[in-house]
Amino acid sequence: MKTTTFVLLLWVFSTIQIMGQENEMETWGVVYNSVGNLRAEPRHAAEMVTQVLLGMPVRILEQKGGWRRVETPEGYFGWISGSVHPLADAGRKHYLAGAKVIVTLLHTRSYAEADETAPPVTDLVAGNMLELISADEGYYRVRYPDGRNAYVRKTDAEEVTDWLKGVKLTGESIVQTARQLLGIPYLWGGTSVKGMDCSGFTKQVYWMHGVILPRDASQQACYGRLVDEGGELSDALPGDLLFFGSKATEGEDEKVVHVGIYLGERQFIHASDYVRINSFDPADPLYDAFNTNRYLYTRRMIGEEQGEGMEELLSNAFYH
Repeated sequence: MKTTTFVLLLWVFSTIQIMGQENEMETWGVVYNSVGNLRAEPRHAAEMVTQVLLGMPVRILEQKGGWRRVETPEGYFGWISGSVHPLADAGRKHYLAGAKVIVTLLHTRSYAEADETAPPVTDLVAGNMLELISADEGYYRVRYPDGRNAYVRKTDAEEVTDWLKGVKLTGESIVQTARQLLGIPYLWGGTSVKGMDCSGFTKQVYWMHGVILPRDASQQACYGRLVDEGGELSDALPGDLLFFGSKATEGEDEKVVHVGIYLGERQFIHASDYVRINSFDPADPLYDAFNTNRYLYTRRMIGEEQGEGMEELLSNAFYH
């Protein structure tokens, strides 16, 4: 009887250890597709709530069949099918410690050999990150989180350390990056150059400057420094974020439902049907009466990116 009890206890202890190891293995993950779609529920027909980019660390919270519920670096949650390579925390730290390259071109691809006539390995989009294995005159040799090796043209990417040193977070640079996204279609839940919603657009623009913005317009509106709320825009500068929605009333709270980037001269760029430029000026052919009438205020993010919720890339807990 004592032997049976001992064996039973040993089995229980071993099972707990194995479960603990399995749970540890699924604590973290890294995205291995160029773009991964997160949904509100673990099914393909559910609403897409956001996207994650290749090389992005995520925290794995739950698993149902082939779906994982994950948390993104900016604290957003959703379900993803595939696209994530699970890691223990030690594996995540090892991954983060290695050299990386970041894709700086809007769209490109990686190749099976250091030759652009070679078969492609995957597509790549702006903001994707890959482990750097080596570099020669024209190509980076890289490794994906799921172990695949490939080559990326040096003209399409940059070593992350050099990229971060060279990033100039200025209004002019924000505007220049935003203009490169003109014409990209609106996509609810999109945060990549494959398609983006209004806050996904602003998030992508700042991401390409090494800054992680909150996911939604209503969340982004909680950060930065207020510089205008009357619509005069006399203190607004290029690169500031403009917020739109409905003002608070006696029976209703303020609702922020849209965001764009100020260009100067009373013009702004935003994702609405597609990334486009509009104006607050009725005399401008680009005048947008609808958004002019629901304008709320302008906030300056540049110089304010040091706190929790809006952070420089390497200050985020998921990246160190």
